[in-house]
Amino acid sequence: MRPAGFFRRIAALLYDGLLLLAVLFVATAAGLLFNHGEAFASDNLYFHAYLVLVSYFFFGWFWTHGGQTLGLKAWNLKILTEDFQSITWMQAAIRFIGAILSWGVLGLGYIWVLIDKDNRAWHDRLSRTAVFFVPKP
Repeated sequence: MRPAGFFRRIAALLYDGLLLLAVLFVATAAGLLFNHGEAFASDNLYFHAYLVLVSYFFFGWFWTHGGQTLGLKAWNLKILTEDFQSITWMQAAIRFIGAILSWGVLGLGYIWVLIDKDNRAWHDRLSRTAVFFVPKP
């Protein structure tokens, strides 16, 4: 296995972004049941925290159970530890928070892959994980 390149990672991220959007639509619809069918106020911190938790569990489940979201699988990528093991929920949490921070600074954490000798983003380094290209057998 070799480290995944920047463009393949971004393509998988875009694919997963669309899937996450669908999951968040369903999560919002489910949340409306507990809000008497009323829209959530934009300043409702509980709702925002709920959506972040849904997002974390979406990514965390795939990362800790096989290392591949559907987007990663479509692009033949896999997330593993530095020594090629499955990641833990703690690593998934660090990776998830680190990925948010990587986007929060204008995507610099992701762009870092282009100059990193191991093709790793900031959240890869923080969580001691890596994205690998896994060719089809």
